[in-house]
Amino acid sequence: MPPTAAILSGLLLTGLMLTGSILAFRLAARRRAAARAPLAERLDALLPQTQCGQCGYPGCRPYADAIAAGAADINQCPPGGEAGVRALARLLDRAPKPLDPTHGVTKPRAVARIDEAACIGCTLCIQACPVDAIVGAAKRMHTVITAECTGCELCLPPCPVDCIALLPAPPDAWRWPHAVSPHRQARQRAERARQRYQARQRRLAAERLAREARLARKRLPPAPAAVAEDPRQTAIRAAVERVRAKKAAIRAAARPTPPQDQD
Repeated sequence: MPPTAAILSGLLLTGLMLTGSILAFRLAARRRAAARAPLAERLDALLPQTQCGQCGYPGCRPYADAIAAGAADINQCPPGGEAGVRALARLLDRAPKPLDPTHGVTKPRAVARIDEAACIGCTLCIQACPVDAIVGAAKRMHTVITAECTGCELCLPPCPVDCIALLPAPPDAWRWPHAVSPHRQARQRAERARQRYQARQRRLAAERLAREARLARKRLPPAPAAVAEDPRQTAIRAAVERVRAKKAAIRAAARPTPPQDQD
């Protein structure tokens, strides 16, 4: 092998070894940080973040809190399926168990679609969406942000004109050079859904506090209005005070002076 080729091969091998060492170090650091996180956070990280409520709780994080507290079982999440049950069991060092059918069955990933021609703009689906993936205004057409829809189906029951349908979700893209595995794409979707769910919870809490503050202000007794004094009354009162002062001066002048003692 020529000396130049040997040097280049050595440099390439050294670079690959350094890159591998850095990646291994970062992976180990990430795993250590995850192991130090509270149990509920680690459980929540394994859930699909559909926020559908089929588990019996109002979201994935409340379900994770219940599992961590021992109040819920690990097989109550149909969107997570058997793979989700196995992941939870592995984290908790338990034996996996079949999905509880009383909470539903696992379905292919789907997204909501609104028939915009039939939509009457009632906003009920907007209020029901746990990740704010529906946009619109009162008495105006609504539409679904397909990339943010989790397929939770919570928008279907409140629609009064039945203009919402669930359609198969678009397949995950796998294109070079930005190739991301389907598993990684699923985790990225879950993380976005978690962030949108948390943002919605913060918004609702702020709106609730603002509403309570408005109601509290309405319950307060109205402050007495300042009454402007009639200038005529002011002039009359000033004249009376002048007359009183003048009379007092006259009485003081008419009062006899007491005689002074003479030695």
